[in-house]
Amino acid sequence: MLLLAFDTATPAVTVALHDGAAVLAEEFAVDARRHGELLTVSIDNVLGKAGVGRDELTGIAVGTGPGPYTSLRIGLMTARVLASVLGIPADGICTLDVIAADAAPRSTGDFLVGTDARRRELYWASYDSAGRRLAGPAVCKVAELPPGAHLAGDGALLYPELGREPLSPRYPSAATLAAMAANRVASGAPPGPVEPLYLRRPDAREPGKPKRVTA
Repeated sequence: MLLLAFDTATPAVTVALHDGAAVLAEEFAVDARRHGELLTVSIDNVLGKAGVGRDELTGIAVGTGPGPYTSLRIGLMTARVLASVLGIPADGICTLDVIAADAAPRSTGDFLVGTDARRRELYWASYDSAGRRLAGPAVCKVAELPPGAHLAGDGALLYPELGREPLSPRYPSAATLAAMAANRVASGAPPGPVEPLYLRRPDAREPGKPKRVTA
């Protein structure tokens, strides 16, 4: 197995290569405005570090959000194109679930994952202490976030007025995403859909008809 995993649903661009037993190489960068550029470079760097060609890949795993329209679309379209060109399967996994998988060992009970949805809103989901999702994903105003003492993702850091205890990590890890996808392959579970969890319309709008001007 040679599984390439990446996520662009948050300000972080994270890429990893997994052989079914361990991560062979990974890259991580945070820059909310350069997802397209960073993803391409990071994929090439990860493959180069491992000495692997794209034609040797056996699968793709990608974070499906929720996340902002543009950045999320970059990751999903890249996953679809690579899978189609190489003739290999692609597996979509909720980005909040990836964060939760790393947060669960640090939690002493149920917790929330919240990531920036802009407009003073958060994408969120709730999890038990084992990292199993209980509710969500959903989007809400910061003041309407469901109760919970611990908050993984960047929500608690962006909005300290919430009074929630920050729980690491802030961003998803492609290494964890890859391990989750590798476990699904090993168990014979079908891949998840490579479909975006936008949860709301994109910020950009198609212009409407010009208003009529009357005297």
